Amino acid sequence: MVQIEDNNIRTEYDFKGGVRGTHYRAMQAGYMVTIHKADGTTVVKDVIPKKGAVVLESDIQAYFPDSESVNSALRCLIPLLSKKHKTKPKNASTQ
Repeated sequence: MVQIEDNNIRTEYDFKGGVRGTHYRAMQAGYMVTIHKADGTTVVKDVIPKKGAVVLESDIQAYFPDSESVNSALRCLIPLLSKKHKTKPKNASTQ
């Protein structure tokens, strides 16, 4: 796992027991965010990840700042794959 130094984190916060990916499945299913406004009202927003969304780890994000750069790099790799390694998308119907 990539170690990131952050001088803004308080010393009493101990993240040593943290496990990467614990909430991955729940996040893929979507979640709600409750926003409490200064005037006392609240707004609830449903957040549903876009179909096909991929989460990049922080060390990779430094090289790929946006979707366009990721897609461009992957398109360069596709011709290098042999035909026997191609797979059908999970949601593709069998014909």
